[in-house]
Amino acid sequence: MPEFKVVISDGKRSYTTDVSGHYANSLVGKKIGDNIDGIFVNLPHYKLEITGGTDHQGFPMRRDLPGPKRSRVLITKGVGFQPKDPGVRRRRLLRGNTISADISSINMKVTKDGMRSIEDLLSEKPEGDGEE
Repeated sequence: MPEFKVVISDGKRSYTTDVSGHYANSLVGKKIGDNIDGIFVNLPHYKLEITGGTDHQGFPMRRDLPGPKRSRVLITKGVGFQPKDPGVRRRRLLRGNTISADISSINMKVTKDGMRSIEDLLSEKPEGDGEE
């Protein structure tokens, strides 16, 4: 069963949360640029857009690579390579744009705010977590 670390940005601040279980399973197969409901990351009434991520070995996801697998791609600039000189190209190993079980972190941005703040929703602890 996949588990993801999700980084959510609202434009001013970033928040990190863990997603596992059936919510994580529902994220598998989504692509960069897809809009999802915030309920998948414990943010009801929010709308989020997937902006990227990395796999378990740190290779970044790239929007223009189809599928969930890794590929060696010759790139000039963008995600995975920022050249210092113009015209430089490199072959880099990058992950495709589809979320799979091999992805460890997913980046998202808020497209529609909910009723309560993100801080309030993510700071709530579930009951029976063992702390007293």
